Amino acid sequence: MSGKDVTFNNGKKCPILGLGTWKSQPGAVTQAVIDAIDIGYRHIDCAHIYGNEKEVGAGLKDRIDAGVIKREDIFITSKLWNSCHSSSLVEPALKKTLSNLGLDYLDLYLIHWPFGHKEEGTEWPRDADGKLLLSDVDYVETWKAMEAVNKKGLTKSIGISNFNEDQINRLLESATVVPQTNQVECHPYLNQKKLSAFCKSKGITITAYSPLGSPDRPWAKPEEPLLLDDPKIREIADKYSKTPAQIVLRYQIQQGHIVIPKSVTKSRIRENFGVWDFELKDEDLKLIDTFDCNGRICPFDEAKGHKYYPF
Repeated sequence: MSGKDVTFNNGKKCPILGLGTWKSQPGAVTQAVIDAIDIGYRHIDCAHIYGNEKEVGAGLKDRIDAGVIKREDIFITSKLWNSCHSSSLVEPALKKTLSNLGLDYLDLYLIHWPFGHKEEGTEWPRDADGKLLLSDVDYVETWKAMEAVNKKGLTKSIGISNFNEDQINRLLESATVVPQTNQVECHPYLNQKKLSAFCKSKGITITAYSPLGSPDRPWAKPEEPLLLDDPKIREIADKYSKTPAQIVLRYQIQQGHIVIPKSVTKSRIRENFGVWDFELKDEDLKLIDTFDCNGRICPFDEAKGHKYYPF
């Protein structure tokens, strides 16, 4: 791996820039993975709930079979099924993900949310009124099972996603493995400064998802601002002769955050990788810090009211 890595608290290295695959359609994501690897990406972020892991695996196999990469050259992240929080279901869920991806091990496995859906049903179980059925399984118990699959070598590192400070503190009270990362929504409109500082104090790296503001999210309202169209971001981009996307990705990288922009368009995948030949000045970092407006775009509203709802 290159010098463009972060080192986790367990000594393992992770490329700081990865390809996100949330919302990437199965028919397009295989080619996106192939293109990303050819461009230079060595980190792919996946999740079972995205419904495209087999197609991601096909892209990995294509590049490995072609001799472009070896398995050890690429860092693969996935996340626990939302309906598999019970401790007995974690290992089978991970093995299913490995089968889908065509891999013997993951580099990083995350608890996707601190709450789960009702276990052993459909992935999105609902009652007669259409209400999402959620599980009461304690994420502390889920974490013990995550530690067990880590110990078995099925995943080299383990972490969490969408956990808040109180939940992390509670987890650490009984954890024998400190999470390697907390993957959270993070972009200039939701810069997560407080959570990032807290995680850093515990040796936990932040991974920023939706770093571009997730402009293709299906629930976006027409009146909601688009981060990449923000005139202040565009002004900074013009100053550095870069694109708005490159500016907001560089903003994350300079904070030591892993960042996983999603795209299936080769030109944008290439554009998002073009962040290594410039550095934002302190004054610009501080200016971007002021854009924060608690602008969360992935609130998982259906889970509001659950005892482990993190926001």
